[in-house]
Amino acid sequence: MKYHIVTLGCQMNMSDSERTRPVIERMGYTWTDNEEEADLLGILACSVRQKAIDKVYSRIHKWNKRKDRQNLLTFLTGCILPADKVKFMKLFDIVFPMSELKELPEMISQYGIVTPAGLQQTPETLVYHNEKLTELRQKTNELKLNEHIFDFWHINPEYTSHFEAFVPIQNGCDKFCSFCAVPYTRGREVSRPSKEILDEVQSLIDRNYKSITLLGQNVNSYGLDKNGNEIGFPELLRKIGEMGKKSGKEFWVYFTSPHPRDMTGEVIEVIAQYPNLAKQIHIPIQSGDDKVLIKMNRKYSVDDFRKIMKTIRTLLPEATVFTDIIVGFTGETDEHFENTRKIMDEFRFNMAYIAQYSVRPGSTSSRWEDDVPVHVKKQRFHTLTEDLMRVSFENNKKMIGRTYRVLVRGKERNQQFLAGLTEGKINVRIPSTDESLIGNIVNVKITTATEFSVAGEII
Repeated sequence: MKYHIVTLGCQMNMSDSERTRPVIERMGYTWTDNEEEADLLGILACSVRQKAIDKVYSRIHKWNKRKDRQNLLTFLTGCILPADKVKFMKLFDIVFPMSELKELPEMISQYGIVTPAGLQQTPETLVYHNEKLTELRQKTNELKLNEHIFDFWHINPEYTSHFEAFVPIQNGCDKFCSFCAVPYTRGREVSRPSKEILDEVQSLIDRNYKSITLLGQNVNSYGLDKNGNEIGFPELLRKIGEMGKKSGKEFWVYFTSPHPRDMTGEVIEVIAQYPNLAKQIHIPIQSGDDKVLIKMNRKYSVDDFRKIMKTIRTLLPEATVFTDIIVGFTGETDEHFENTRKIMDEFRFNMAYIAQYSVRPGSTSSRWEDDVPVHVKKQRFHTLTEDLMRVSFENNKKMIGRTYRVLVRGKERNQQFLAGLTEGKINVRIPSTDESLIGNIVNVKITTATEFSVAGEII
């Protein structure tokens, strides 16, 4: 029996898939890269943008057509809005929240259509199994989001890389940004016990992992839900920094995503103290206009963000800074957009993930008129992308002639170059075909630069 999982969306979903795979494999299934061969097909969904949800519909319609000629079981989990969930329950065999992953083997065994034993069941056992399945599905539907997230965190992941790993530290969000659906798909903020986090990180250090990313919807509010019974995010970073210092090994620890509202100077101070805490900050600004930020319910101003950037530039002058920006949000005027263009020049982001606003059902902004025309959103997207390309190119040209430590991650498609990342997550192309370098950190002297990458030679 074979299985295949389609993972959509963010790094959190990628991490979740690494805990989903061992649960399924303990049932006797083996992974296949070819979904046409699979008896069990699953999707880890993302409700952040409509495009990702459209991909779910496309996949399940294709899979359901196969059921006419094959015994096939489908499941859906991940970030799913309540409105989407109702529709998907009619299309998928099993729909469940990620916190209930441990229940998946029982759900599958009760379905009785994939395993050889299931195909030989009598009418009496089928009646029992159908009743049991209905009971399980009803239970899953009634569960509160995150109710059993600690059980999920206890599952040992099957990392898909031998040198890069994602470690969840927190799930859910309490911020309720007006454009965002996360509180409705993943629930309120819940922090994972720090001992479990530190144990997992230590295990990765012992196994010589080179890149470790701490994950959460709002990582820098870690511990705040525990009312003083858990350490905070700065102390968590400090403990990991001490572990790295004690190990004597070279590796980089990242985190994503923080919220500007909770980004303290203490976090940046701790990063500056420890070599293993990567000098790269991903901090979403979303807009460069205060009125838009108020409407987004971000609860910080551009000036607040400016103070954070000043602290980063002062304490971490070598750090790269990435951000997220939404263009075409409800009510965004030409003036508002021009203010966003100004902050691109002011803050000199190394990278910005720019998105055209799309309405997510259930979010606060879904009740407002989506009054920025599609063609205007596209134009603003292209204009801001051009601004980013210019700024990024100027940043990258400054790297020429300097030598950087680079984590070699794989081969490029043309097979003549290796691809890697600096500590600051700048893409590096290396003219080499030596695959033995993959997974190692090497010295690279930068010789050329483009808008979103640099190239250099190993020295």
